[in-house]
Amino acid sequence: MARTSLTPFHAALALLIIAIWGTNFVVIKLALGHLPPLTFAALRFLFAALPAVLFFKRPKTAWWAMPAFGLLIGVGQFGMLYIAMRSAISPGLASLVVQTQAFFTIGLSMLLTGERLRGFQLAALALATAGLVWLMIHAGKEATPLGAGLVLIAAMGWAGGNTVQRAAKPENMLAFVVWSSLFAVPPLIALALIFDGWPAVSQGVTHMSAGTWAAVLYQSVGNTLFGYAAWGWLLARYPAATISPLALLVPVIGMAASAAWLGESLPAWKIVAAALVLSGLALNTLWPLWRRRTTPATPR
Repeated sequence: MARTSLTPFHAALALLIIAIWGTNFVVIKLALGHLPPLTFAALRFLFAALPAVLFFKRPKTAWWAMPAFGLLIGVGQFGMLYIAMRSAISPGLASLVVQTQAFFTIGLSMLLTGERLRGFQLAALALATAGLVWLMIHAGKEATPLGAGLVLIAAMGWAGGNTVQRAAKPENMLAFVVWSSLFAVPPLIALALIFDGWPAVSQGVTHMSAGTWAAVLYQSVGNTLFGYAAWGWLLARYPAATISPLALLVPVIGMAASAAWLGESLPAWKIVAAALVLSGLALNTLWPLWRRRTTPATPR
C-alpha cells in the first residue's frame, strides 16, 4: 500500500520542485530581457529534447499524442506565456493567472466525456473568475487585457496538454516529455523567424550571456527534466491526493519571488485577487479529497 504522508526527504524534494516551478517565472522575465520570446521558447524545448532523447526509448503511445502534446505545451502554453511576459503582464500575476488551467482541464473533460459540472466545481470557478475580474479592474500596466488574454490562452494550451497526456497514458512521463519536446522545436523556430524576425533571433542567440544560458538551462533541465522526473517519481510512490495539492504553492512562491527579486509590488488589491483565485483552486483540488475522507465506505 502506498504511503499517505511524506517522509522528511520526500517532503523536501516536493518543496524543491515547487520552488523551482514557482521561481521559474522570475527566470523567464530575466531571460526575456535578452532573448525574443519565441526564440527563448524554441531554445527551451531544444535543450529539453537534446541530448536527453538519445537516452530514452520512444514512448509507446498513439502516433498523434507526442506531436499534439509538444504543440500544445510548446507553442500553446510557453510560446504564449513568454510573449505575454515580455511586456504585457508581470511575472507574479502570470504565475497566478496560468493556474486557471485547472478549470480549462475540467471544461475539456466535460466536453469530451459529457461529464457535468458539479456544485463544488461551479463554486470554485466562481471564486477564480471573481479573482480574475478583480485583478483586471485594478492591474493597470501590470496586466494588460492582451497580457491576461495571452496567459489564459497559455492556460488553455496547458489544459490541452493535460488532456492529451491522460489520453496517451505514457508509462514514462519524462520520456514522453523529452520526445514531445522534439515536436515543439520546428514550429517554434518557424514562428520565431516570422514574429521575432531573423535580426532579433540572430542578435539574441549570438550575444547570449552566461546568465541567459543559465536561464535557458534552468527552464530545460531544472524546470522540465528534473521537475517532471522528480514529480513523477513522487507520484509513483504516493497517492495523487497527497502530492497534487502541493502545486497550489506554485503561484504563492511565484508572487513572492517576483516581489523579492524583481521588486514587484504586493498591494492589497493583488493579495485579494490572489486569495480569490487560490481559494477557487484550493476548493477544486481539496473538496473531493475531503469528501472522500469523510464519506463512510459503502458496505460490500
